[in-house]
Amino acid sequence: MSVAVALMVGSSLMAQIRFNMGGASPLNKLRMAEMAIASLYVDSVSDDKLVEDAIRGMLEKLDPHSSYTTAKETSALNEPLNGSFDGIGIQFNISEDTLIVIKPVVKGPSERVGIMAGDRIIAVDDTAIAGVKMTQQEIMRRLRGPKGTKVRVQVVRRGIAGVLHFVVTRDKIPVTTLDAAYMIRPGVGYIRIGSFGLTTYDEFMTAVAALRRQGMKSLVLDLQENGGGYMQPAIQIANEFLSKGDLIVYTQGRSDGRRDFRTNGNGTLRDVRLVVLVNEFSASASEIVTGALQDQDRAIVVGRRTFGKGLVQRPIDFSDGSMMRITVAHYYTPSGRCIQKPYTKGRAMDYAMDIDKRYKHGEFYSADSIHFADSLKYYTLRRHRTVYGGGGIMPDYFVPLDTTRYTALHRKLWASGVVVSNMVQYIDQHRKELLSRYADFADFNARFTVPQSLTDKVLADAAKQNIKPRDDDEVRTSLPTLRLQMKALVARDLWEMSDYFHVVNEDSPVVQRALTLIK
Repeated sequence: MSVAVALMVGSSLMAQIRFNMGGASPLNKLRMAEMAIASLYVDSVSDDKLVEDAIRGMLEKLDPHSSYTTAKETSALNEPLNGSFDGIGIQFNISEDTLIVIKPVVKGPSERVGIMAGDRIIAVDDTAIAGVKMTQQEIMRRLRGPKGTKVRVQVVRRGIAGVLHFVVTRDKIPVTTLDAAYMIRPGVGYIRIGSFGLTTYDEFMTAVAALRRQGMKSLVLDLQENGGGYMQPAIQIANEFLSKGDLIVYTQGRSDGRRDFRTNGNGTLRDVRLVVLVNEFSASASEIVTGALQDQDRAIVVGRRTFGKGLVQRPIDFSDGSMMRITVAHYYTPSGRCIQKPYTKGRAMDYAMDIDKRYKHGEFYSADSIHFADSLKYYTLRRHRTVYGGGGIMPDYFVPLDTTRYTALHRKLWASGVVVSNMVQYIDQHRKELLSRYADFADFNARFTVPQSLTDKVLADAAKQNIKPRDDDEVRTSLPTLRLQMKALVARDLWEMSDYFHVVNEDSPVVQRALTLIK
C-alpha cells in the first residue's frame, strides 16, 4: 500500500512539474529534470551541485577551453593575473614540513616588522604549521587575509635562541608577470614575460626604460612557457613595435562579427631590432604577440611551434562569484592564420594529449617532421614570406629540444623534488656565508661553482627513492645541466629571478640562437 501511495505521489508531482514547465523547449526540459531529481531522488541532493554539474556537462561537449569555475576556483585562477593579493609578503619554500622564508617582499608587511630571509615560520595565530604535514595551500590560506587585518607568527631564526614573535599587518602584495629583464649582451636587452596580467604592460615598459638607459638597441623578447592571460596587455606590447594602423589580431565567430585590433601609432620601440622566443608551451596572448610581429615582418621568431590556443572566451559572471567562460570566436593573425589548433568537440583528453603526441611524433627534435598542406600557406604582409596556419605559430628559425642533456635521470631528479629540497637546505645553511663571499650577482656568477658534495647528496637522496642512473655515462651527461640549474636557483634565492635566467640562458640553445641572429 505504501509503495502504491508513493508512486501516486510521485506521479502527481511529475504531472505538476510538467504543468509548471510547459512547452517542450530544451530549457524547460533541463528545469524539469533538475526539479524531478531534487524532489524525487532517493537521497538528498544539493540544488547548487546539480546545476553546476549540468553546466559542466554541457561545456564538456563543446571546445576544450569553455569552462565553469566555482567562486573559489575563479578567485584562484584570476589572482596571478590581477596584479596583487592580500597577504604578509614573503617568498618561501617548504622543506621537511617547515616553512623557510626565501626573502620578504621589499617594503612589504613582513620586512617592515623585521622578518628576514632564512627565518622559519613555525606557527600562525597559535596554530602550528611546522612538523604537522600541513599542505602549502593550507599554509597560504592562513597567511593570507584582507588588507589591514593582523596575523601573529612565531619564528625560529638561526643563531637566535628561543622563538621570535611578530604581529604582521596584511597588505596588498604585488604580483609580477615579468620573470627577467637584463642586458644579455652589449646593446642587447633581454625580457622574459611569464604571463599576461593587468600589470604586464607597465612592468614591460618599466623594464624597457631601464634597459634603454643601459644602451639597449636590440631586444630578445622571451615568451617561452608563457601560457597567455589577458588580451589587452598583449595588444599594448605589440603596439610598441608596430606602425600606425597595423593590424595586430582580429577575432571572428558565429555570433560575433569580425573585430580588428590595430595599432595607434604611439609605439616607442619601432627602432629596436627584435627577436621573439617561443616553444610548445607558448599559448594564447603570447601567440597573439608573436603572430602579429611575424606577420608584420617586424620580428624574427625563434624556437618551436607554439601551443595553438586561439579561442576567445567571454566570461559570464554569476551572482555567487562563480563564472562560466564560453568560447565566442577565434583569434586570427594579420595574415589570416587561425591560431587555434584543430580539436574534436567533447574530446578534451585527446586535446590535452596533443603535446605528448607532438613529442612522440618527433616534432620537437626535427623541423622535417612537421608537414603543412598547401592550403595552410599564408604570406607575411610586407616581405611576403611564407608562413603556415593549422594551429600555433611556426618559428622562422627552428631550434630542436636538446634531449642529450635532459636525460631520464635529470627528469626524474627534478620530478622527485630532491633537487629543490636540497637547494633549500643548502641556501638556508650557507646564506650569510655566500652573501659575504660574493660582492654581488656578477661576482657570484663569475666565481661560484656548485660543490661536489651537494650533487653527491642529491644523487644519494634520489637513490633512497630508487632513482638511479642507467650507468656512469648518464651521470656524466646529466651533471653539467643539473649543476647549472642548481647555480641558477642559488642566484634566484640570494638576489632576483632575473639572475636565475641570467645563469641558465648562457646554456640555452634557443637564447643562444637568437643572439646569433640579432647581431
